[in-house]
Amino acid sequence: MTAAEISLHGSEAITAAPSVSLQPFVSGLVNPLDLQSAKEGSGRLFAVEQGGTIRVIKGGRVLATRFLDVSGVVESGGEKGLLGLAFHPSYKTNGRLFVNYTRRINGQLKTFIVEYHVSRSNPDVADVTSRKIILTVNQPFDNHKGGQLAFGADGYLYIGLGDGGSAGDPLNNAQNRARLLGKILRIDINSASPYAIPPDNSFVGQSGKRGEIWAYGFRNPWRFSFDLSTRRLFLGDVGQDDWEEVDLITKGANYG
Repeated sequence: MTAAEISLHGSEAITAAPSVSLQPFVSGLVNPLDLQSAKEGSGRLFAVEQGGTIRVIKGGRVLATRFLDVSGVVESGGEKGLLGLAFHPSYKTNGRLFVNYTRRINGQLKTFIVEYHVSRSNPDVADVTSRKIILTVNQPFDNHKGGQLAFGADGYLYIGLGDGGSAGDPLNNAQNRARLLGKILRIDINSASPYAIPPDNSFVGQSGKRGEIWAYGFRNPWRFSFDLSTRRLFLGDVGQDDWEEVDLITKGANYG
């Protein structure tokens, strides 16, 4: 049956699945794990390489000059590295971008959420001297780092953090709302430095709970995105043995 053929089953029409094929888009990337658009009209794409570099894809090719290179500070390998990138909704005018990476300092592995600005002289290069640390979180093990960053239609920055690693969440991070691990965070990077907590976040003002938390109970929320038409937040949480999850994220919810 071709994709155009339809068969009848009772009173329901059943359309056969369309055929799908893959074709190369670009080559020359090393461990690419995220692909973002700055949505500023240039048509460029930005590929995040796990080792600590961001490459510009322009005119169907990867530019030789790296947009950002933080490989000198990033600890990469396994589930660690440069894991996420998000451009500010007003990037075209303010040039702000945010990255998520892991780094070890004095033996302590940490997640870093860091802001950079694009170079004033070259739109294909970020200004490394503009580095501003937004948030750091200590990591107890080498896996389950999450990594996704995304701006919602509300203008706030959403951050995915895994439970910190090992297996079975031995430190109970995902259920402990006094800790940021195993959570989706929601922060305001526009009204304060380094950030403010939106007043309508899930646990603002509640004793023993972090105000940055939007939802909790995650193992390794690796990737999430907002549906453009409904603005709903869909998230892929990596499973341990038998199950993977795609979750519809709602404010304050516990995902187990």
